[in-house]
Amino acid sequence: MNEPPRRRAPQAVLFMCGQNSVRSPMAAALLRQIGPRGLYVQSAGATHGEPNPFAVAVMEEIGIDISGHRPWTVDELESWEGFNFDLIITLAPQAHHRALEMTATLATEVEYWPTQDPVGTEGRRELQLDAYRATRDELMRKIRARFAPPSVANE
Repeated sequence: MNEPPRRRAPQAVLFMCGQNSVRSPMAAALLRQIGPRGLYVQSAGATHGEPNPFAVAVMEEIGIDISGHRPWTVDELESWEGFNFDLIITLAPQAHHRALEMTATLATEVEYWPTQDPVGTEGRRELQLDAYRATRDELMRKIRARFAPPSVANE
């Protein structure tokens, strides 16, 4: 598995995916849970999406409530609170291209973590949930590798 490399500790992190309805809100919630105190974490999408009940369900399984998450685009985020992130982690090709365009003249680091999108998985509800769990667990491994202290990251 390709784990992201350890780098300097950022102060403000933005997770970006396609529609801010599954991967980026899950990643943001996970980092808020295990990340260092004082780290500002936000999520946004390249385009606008809708809340995803499967994402809510699999996060609830591990005790994290994202039911109040309302997807927004990176443009809406910028209009609402400005754009002051020192690290953007993109989880989808569309988001990565958008982040590179946005940061062409900024001192913002961009990391690309290709992450499977579970949306569109067909079959029984349990098979669909398994796809979302796999995405959640993959994000948790990557977040631990990138942000957790070495003793925690190796657990």
